[in-house]
Amino acid sequence: MQQTPLSFHIPPTQSIKYIGSKLKLIPSILKLIKKVNAKTILDGFSGTTRVSQALAKLGYTVICNDVAPWSKVFGTCYLLNTQPKEAYQSLIDHLNAVQPVDGWFTEHYGGHANGGCSIQADGLKKPWQLHNTRKLDAVRQEIETLNLAPVDKAVALTSLLLALDRVDNSLGHFSAYLKEWAPRAYKELVLEVPEIFTSKGNHQVHQSDIFELVPRVSVDLAYFDPPYGSNNEKMPPSRVRYAAYYHLWKSVVLFDKPDLFGKAKRRKDTSDPFAASVFEEFRTDATGHFIAVEAIAKLIRETQARWILLSYSSGGRATAEQLNEVMQNNGKLINTLELDYKKNVMAGMRWTDEWVNAAEKPNREFLFLLEKG
Repeated sequence: MQQTPLSFHIPPTQSIKYIGSKLKLIPSILKLIKKVNAKTILDGFSGTTRVSQALAKLGYTVICNDVAPWSKVFGTCYLLNTQPKEAYQSLIDHLNAVQPVDGWFTEHYGGHANGGCSIQADGLKKPWQLHNTRKLDAVRQEIETLNLAPVDKAVALTSLLLALDRVDNSLGHFSAYLKEWAPRAYKELVLEVPEIFTSKGNHQVHQSDIFELVPRVSVDLAYFDPPYGSNNEKMPPSRVRYAAYYHLWKSVVLFDKPDLFGKAKRRKDTSDPFAASVFEEFRTDATGHFIAVEAIAKLIRETQARWILLSYSSGGRATAEQLNEVMQNNGKLINTLELDYKKNVMAGMRWTDEWVNAAEKPNREFLFLLEKG
């Protein structure tokens, strides 16, 4: 069944390529939120902050949170800005004018064109061409030298991340790079002022573990999109966690020149022992329940909100039956929406246990609106 037309404006949002992006789900997320009288919303796993941006533009008060430092940068740029877009043009012009230099990013992530092949003399594929990593090195150092105010620095870093995303040689993440240079990799790194808006709400931006945050905030509705692990039995523990997929954005933001490992030159602090999320956990506990599902149950219980909006993917480790049980035990399921990603349409509403069977099919994304008991 085709998704019914929405009777309200869907505001535009901006961000990087992201395999967990909810860009296509934003209309459905907003549709479900419109069903309740929520005014304050927690976006607990904000990622690229597209959902937070849309909510803020529609007048909701947003608490934006994610453990990733680059997500906090996006949140600060888009939610805490109080100046018009043109106020940042001189800053971006200044950064575009800096002279390229050889630095840490060029040493580890820059590659020669090599007639179209991104494999370098060291045998490794690279995410950017040298002319862009040299510009990256110069711009990133200049941002640090300018000693900008927090929002100004976030705008500058967001501009840099967006520019790097436009000229990268990736599949949308940084755990592996393309063998042949993508056409966009030949383009010049040019910063632009992000599509910021003058924020009027009393928004908050956090970089906290979700279980540390929820006891400290009270909202009308919480939207949760945790990083579900793979349910592939042949490779039970996801070898690359979400934190590792975007290690380079972390390095650009922190500018800390960390120790690296592997062919993709990932940060050591994004390796599996350091970067695993409980929501990506593939094991079961002593009762036979997946640890990831028990974490969702704990999250729902401890969140101080009347309504919970939860995203779930059919490719996740959390089993449909156990997740359904968690929701039934912790409140009233008001509404369920199903999205078939292959067809890119909403399959309609599903009530009570009906969605469980649909979750057996691949490429399904579900949204659950739960009223807590």
